[in-house]
Amino acid sequence: MADPRFFRLSGPFRLDELAEMAGAEIVGDTENTFNDVRHLEDAGPTHVSFLDNKQYVDAFTKSGAGACIVRAEFAERAPRGMSLLITPEPYMAYARVASAFYPAAPDGHGISPSAHVDPRASIGANVRIMPGAVIFQGAEVGDNSIIGANAVIGHGCVIGTNCQINANAALSHCLIGDRVIVHHGVSIGQDGFGFASNADGHTKVPQLGRVIIEDDVEIGANTTIDRGAGPDTVIGAGTMIDNLVQIAHNVQIGRNCVIVSQVGISGSTKIGDFVVIGGQAGFTGHLEIGSGSQFAARSGVMRNVEPGSILGGAPAKPIREWMREIATLERLAKAKGTKITKTE
Repeated sequence: MADPRFFRLSGPFRLDELAEMAGAEIVGDTENTFNDVRHLEDAGPTHVSFLDNKQYVDAFTKSGAGACIVRAEFAERAPRGMSLLITPEPYMAYARVASAFYPAAPDGHGISPSAHVDPRASIGANVRIMPGAVIFQGAEVGDNSIIGANAVIGHGCVIGTNCQINANAALSHCLIGDRVIVHHGVSIGQDGFGFASNADGHTKVPQLGRVIIEDDVEIGANTTIDRGAGPDTVIGAGTMIDNLVQIAHNVQIGRNCVIVSQVGISGSTKIGDFVVIGGQAGFTGHLEIGSGSQFAARSGVMRNVEPGSILGGAPAKPIREWMREIATLERLAKAKGTKITKTE
């Protein structure tokens, strides 16, 4: 169960209320009430669970959950007496139900006495500014936003409504839309890595662009997003960025992309909409990555990519080709009589 020291439980809810939240069809008594969500293995009669991955069908058939969110194809395997919420998207439905049981805790509003807010900054209604936060001249913070402890909002930065800027984040040279979540330790708007070099050494090139973050973006802890050198660095609406990602200057990322931890994207690369990038993948600069592309973890992307491509490996290549190469190497390594000799 969720620790009540950290998570505030709401409810209970009737089955028909949950069905409306989830956009699901009901199998069971609509008047039954439930007071929490739990995993299949530890759920009881008053709990709601879900089945999304068929790997857990066995756990589903043995679960004591009072209700479960499932696809129609698994309904006949439900234990006797279990109510069902039938939907083609169980995980999405579960996200909505769990959010109802555990709504974001209201933090109230107001400015901590130990925060430092320049009087020339613009602070919207119902804003919460935590201890140690610093907000510089000309910055704007929209209504209902939260600025975490020791966060720094630089000169002229604009933060939209209903945003959450968490502790120790550092923002400069950026314009941020509405409903954006910036997790702990994120750095946005610092200089891009740009130098003019010759035999005498390296001369810094002024980075004169900004970072534009559109609505409904989430940025994971300790991610860094450099401002543009002249063009802006842009993160499209609805994009989800994991922890420890590096996005270089002038990068443009489209809408609703998913970027997993430790990805590195070099300068001036353009990424289309709905692109999915696995952990530790790396992109060289000045690439064009088509919408709908997918990249396996640790892919090394060195060429432009057509829309809808699925790639893996380093250098990245079509996923089937990469997997055939791996399978061939495995067969060679296991071949009878194969010996590896040490070279003197």
